[in-house]
Amino acid sequence: MAILALNLRRLVLLLAFLLAGPALATMTDDVSLDRSWQTGSRGSAGLAPDPAATPEAIVQVYGARTVRWRGAFAVHTWISVKPQGADSYTTHEVTGWRFWHSGQAVRQRGGPPDRYWFGAKPELYAELRGSEAEAAIDQINAAIASYAYAREYKTWPGPNSNTFTATIARQVPALNLDLPPTAVGKDYLGPTEFVAPAPSGTGYQVSLFGLLGGLVAVEEGLEINILGLTFGIDPLDLAVKLPGLGRMSALSG
Repeated sequence: MAILALNLRRLVLLLAFLLAGPALATMTDDVSLDRSWQTGSRGSAGLAPDPAATPEAIVQVYGARTVRWRGAFAVHTWISVKPQGADSYTTHEVTGWRFWHSGQAVRQRGGPPDRYWFGAKPELYAELRGSEAEAAIDQINAAIASYAYAREYKTWPGPNSNTFTATIARQVPALNLDLPPTAVGKDYLGPTEFVAPAPSGTGYQVSLFGLLGGLVAVEEGLEINILGLTFGIDPLDLAVKLPGLGRMSALSG
């Protein structure tokens, strides 16, 4: 009984440690428990160039906090592209509701790429322009066509929207994508793969079903994944990475 009580106490302490960041995140302006699918804004945040006035090719990767309590833990991410001379963007993303309604998780949409995610302002994570973007668009299209989880979706630990974005980024090194620790699901590598390049392409990671693992890369720094929640340090940005709270950098502001 004493051993059982001790193990239970350790489990409680571990859960409290993991949930402290998300609990604190609910006290910040980034997370709102009142946002809803019905009333949250889907307007442009004004971050993307006007496609009609920008002939060059553009690739952008965005993310924004998910709706209600899930926003304390995670962001939703997506990839938008505009080929050379095109007058509109195409956004590629994975959404749970599309999977639940049609069995197809990946969707493409038009319109502004920088829309609020039902009231949450998006953040631009990566951008390419010109010839570099044009080359990346071909790679992105090929990666989407071969995405292994196009007909699978699990909110946690994956495959979800962040699994999709991370998987595509691994095949497009020019993006140099450093996803935030709140991109829960980015470390899901599947049921049979346990080692892969980091999403940025500047290092490697190991992961056990997205539930336990680690990452070492020049761009991301050092990360540890416990139950899908990320802790880490980024020496280049003098930043720490915490579940719920995200990246906290001494260089920001």
